[in-house]
Amino acid sequence: MRPTLLWALAATTLLCAETHNVAPDRYYNSFHHRHAVLKRISPGDTVITKTLDAWGDDERGVKRADNPNPLTGPFYIEGAEPGDALAVHFNRIRMNRPTGWSNYRLLLSALTPNSIESTYPNRYKPDLVHQGLASRVPWDLDLKTNMVRLREPASAAAKFEFRARPMLGCVGVAAAGDFGPASSISGPYGGNMDYNEIVEGATLYLPVFHPGALFFLGDGHALQADGEPTGTGVETSMDVEFTVELRKKAGMSTPRIENEDSIISIGSQPEFQSALDRGLQIATTDMVEWLTRVYGLEPWAAHLLIGYQGRYDVVTVQGTVALRVPKKVLPRR
Repeated sequence: MRPTLLWALAATTLLCAETHNVAPDRYYNSFHHRHAVLKRISPGDTVITKTLDAWGDDERGVKRADNPNPLTGPFYIEGAEPGDALAVHFNRIRMNRPTGWSNYRLLLSALTPNSIESTYPNRYKPDLVHQGLASRVPWDLDLKTNMVRLREPASAAAKFEFRARPMLGCVGVAAAGDFGPASSISGPYGGNMDYNEIVEGATLYLPVFHPGALFFLGDGHALQADGEPTGTGVETSMDVEFTVELRKKAGMSTPRIENEDSIISIGSQPEFQSALDRGLQIATTDMVEWLTRVYGLEPWAAHLLIGYQGRYDVVTVQGTVALRVPKKVLPRR
């Protein structure tokens, strides 16, 4: 196809693109293809919407849905078919309320067995954050300065005030087959990946398994360390704006991210119950495929580039691993 015709088609797509303000009136707790569609959109369209926190509370602190991780969606993308991929550009991910919460203690799976016997009890104050629970602590979120501060307990040694880095823990499409995995786990479809690189400005690529792809999002974190080692981020609700594009016949098998600095393959697995070495293998295998198929590297060149420029991220403790390669070392496409 001639370049002038390609430019004309791209311009036509941009002119036809729409912006949709979507106010959800129902939420789901699984990535199932049988859920009723929230909104049908076309490739190139932009969606402005909201997410609840992981407990089901909205921007006013009102519980609107069952926990865990109620999902906004699904969004049906016109023309998406199995074998394609979505490119989801996150234009805006912002905290929309002044409060958040987190767990009080590291997950025991992140500690050595001998240290567990002497660690402190996972109880702070009963009912402080949620009724019936004593294992959660409150955080204050400053929307103007983009800072997060632990309200209590107070440390005599450290100041628990940090710059926020809002992200989405749950992003994914309907899983393959007649299977609706819960919003508490992840897999090749995305899901509850809890990767702290799914932030404003990032592009997430997801393989498509069903007509329309059926895209879901939720589980906002104001801040989260690598690995989500407490089992939560600083959980809160979010205002989100995203734009969706379609990659026909992409042949992807696991999620990917592209940001300003890197391309990233994600070895997405059920979190807190999977072997990290398997997640590493998935991410590495996918990166070899990405470098050879999209960037034209010979297989040996892909292996050596990963071997000397790659960087691994622990996405979730006992779960998912991601592999980054910096864009500055990639050939031009």
